[in-house]
Amino acid sequence: MRSAARSNLLVPEVREVMDIRQASDYLGISPDTLYKYASEGFVPAFKLGNRWRFKRSRLDEWMDRQSDQIAADLTPDPDQKKPVRAAF
Repeated sequence: MRSAARSNLLVPEVREVMDIRQASDYLGISPDTLYKYASEGFVPAFKLGNRWRFKRSRLDEWMDRQSDQIAADLTPDPDQKKPVRAAF
C-alpha cells in the first residue's frame, strides 16, 4: 500500500480546471510563456478573480486545431509546381 501511495506522488494530478503552473506543465511550456499567450488571447483561458485559469478540455481542443492547421499548411498542393532555382 505504501508503494502505491508513493507512486501517486510521481504522477501529477491533471484537473479539468488548472492554474497557470499546472497548465504550463501540461502543455510543456514555461509559465511566463503561457501567461503571455493567455494575455494575448492565443490560448483559451479565463480569469477567475485576477488569476488565469485553463480548462484541460479546451486546451486539448485548441491543440487539436493547432496541429490540424499545421498539418494542412505542410500538405503540398498537387497542382503547385516545384519552384525552380534561378541559374547564375
